[in-house]
Amino acid sequence: MKKKADKIKDGELLREQVMKAPNMFVAGFDQLTVAQDYELRKTIRQAGGNYRVVKNKIAEKASQGTPAEKLMQGLRGMTSIAYTTGDPVGLAKALTTYAKANPKFVFKAGLVEGRVIDVKEIQDLANMPPREEIIAKLLWLIQAPAQRLVSAVNGVGRNLAVVVDQAVKENKFRA
Repeated sequence: MKKKADKIKDGELLREQVMKAPNMFVAGFDQLTVAQDYELRKTIRQAGGNYRVVKNKIAEKASQGTPAEKLMQGLRGMTSIAYTTGDPVGLAKALTTYAKANPKFVFKAGLVEGRVIDVKEIQDLANMPPREEIIAKLLWLIQAPAQRLVSAVNGVGRNLAVVVDQAVKENKFRA
């Protein structure tokens, strides 16, 4: 059993991590084997996230006064937190894929950019395209009108050259 001083240190460390991470997912992991836990941690690291098993009361106290306060209230059972300061979509995809393969790993709730989300919204987030793909599509949409304008301007000059060429060939216009 941990001493009170150790629990306080754990709470302070968790509070630091909660304050730094705007994106986190709270999950239950009842009856995972050591191998499954190792695979989960590996998956989260590859997605650019961190993983931590927490005590419910310590998590509740550590989150007081933070954006994650509503997220950490009333937790029950075995609880873990996966969090990232990077792309929440990548972490959500990794966790959702893992949860499909291991049904004992279940989502409780999440926090994305300071907003609490439920399990359905986590699934929706996991179904989104990656950030890079969204940026590429946005850049294409911004660039497409400029490309069309250049094509139209070039087309006018090209069409004029064709008309002049036809006129010269038909001897209607002398160059």
